[in-house]
Amino acid sequence: MNNDSSSLIVAELAEWIARAAPGVQLASTRELVARFEASPVTVQKALRTLGARGLIETRPGVGTFVRSSRMPQPLDFDWQTAALHGTPPPGRSASAMLRVAPQGAIALHSGYPDRSLLPERLVRAALARAARTDAALARSAVSGLAELQSWFARELEEATPNGVTPPSANDVIVLPGSQSGLIAAFRSLVTPGRPLLVESPTYWGASLAAAQAGVLVVPVPSGPNGPDPTMLDRAFEETGARAFYAQPNFANPTGAQWDGELTQRVLDVVRARGAFLIEDDWAHDFGITSNPIPVMARDDGGHVVYLRSLTKSVSPAIRVAAIVARGPARERIHADLSASSMYVSGVLQTAALDVVTQPAWRSHLRGLRQQLRARRDLLIDSLTEHVPLAHLTSVPRGGLNLWVRLPDTTDVAQLVAECEQSGVLIAPGVEWFPAEPSGQFIRLNYAGANPESFPQGMRVLGEVLERVV
Repeated sequence: MNNDSSSLIVAELAEWIARAAPGVQLASTRELVARFEASPVTVQKALRTLGARGLIETRPGVGTFVRSSRMPQPLDFDWQTAALHGTPPPGRSASAMLRVAPQGAIALHSGYPDRSLLPERLVRAALARAARTDAALARSAVSGLAELQSWFARELEEATPNGVTPPSANDVIVLPGSQSGLIAAFRSLVTPGRPLLVESPTYWGASLAAAQAGVLVVPVPSGPNGPDPTMLDRAFEETGARAFYAQPNFANPTGAQWDGELTQRVLDVVRARGAFLIEDDWAHDFGITSNPIPVMARDDGGHVVYLRSLTKSVSPAIRVAAIVARGPARERIHADLSASSMYVSGVLQTAALDVVTQPAWRSHLRGLRQQLRARRDLLIDSLTEHVPLAHLTSVPRGGLNLWVRLPDTTDVAQLVAECEQSGVLIAPGVEWFPAEPSGQFIRLNYAGANPESFPQGMRVLGEVLERVV
């Protein structure tokens, strides 16, 4: 029995459910696999179909049960339509990337590393120690824990060449995650209604933050090696923009890393235009064959506003990031954050500092580099073997993702839907374009769970792509 036979399983189980009493537990997935002589993916697909019909409900850690036939009285929220004036807020949903994968699915859609790639032992020990300190009961300073500010500043100082003044701890503001930093920077430096230049494609969260801040996004094409400085300068000239958001190291989604010459040319354009470069160094800890070189380390004129997060590399539960800015720009961002988030949990800051100052942190990063390289190469090999119609734009030297171009005739929405029906989750590339996409793309995350499933995932992708191209 194959995946196409899931409808037979659905029909038989639906007939059984119709005779069963509400609350009766279904057989386990393993038992159903044996009973129907089907694969786990086929059985999971059938169970998802039954769940979508409202016939069963899954209780995590307990099992799957026949749903009660009693339905709650519908609630009336019609009054809210008038109260909210019928106009939704700006921005688009981020659910596609943040959704939790169903059990048994091959998850290549997420932007986060798998739990096995996190320093779990360090995180648990750090949280336990932080809970026993005064941070558990005290309010933190708006700018953050002084020791953590110093750590972020030292990280930049280590990359600063001779002759350039590195940022100080006083230039650092600790954030409750990088998303709040993006919104604050866009709102403070660009201001609502004004243009913001962004690489295209770019991080979807930046587009979301720009919408929340009310700024106008202007895309600047960016390829496997970064943006064209000439086109960037022309965009500044044509729009009157005074800020450019970019990811110079291991960009999401392309994996691009700027070389030294491009970095200098972009800095020259930004300085000549009297503008800001808002640098998102999200993948600082995810180098594979190259080390990140922050652009801010080359700038001491206040043109670069630098953002770095520990959420992905330490733990998604420790939402701690920092924004580094100098002069009046720093004060404006500080004032915005004071009004919006006020301060970051002292427990989380203390735990984050504990993790990144342990000797084992450096050892963890060295091991992480090796694991990411093995996963990246396995996914590339699987893609090359099983999806001949796909084109890998470049081999990323760091980060978590592959950026894959598909034939122009591909129906990507149908591709994503059919892959999901077969238990493979992928992310449609359109999410990363602030305007019309320049082609048909998907993003594949090689840092997710179960890398041994990559070949099977690519086999499914290749088979579905042949049908929808």
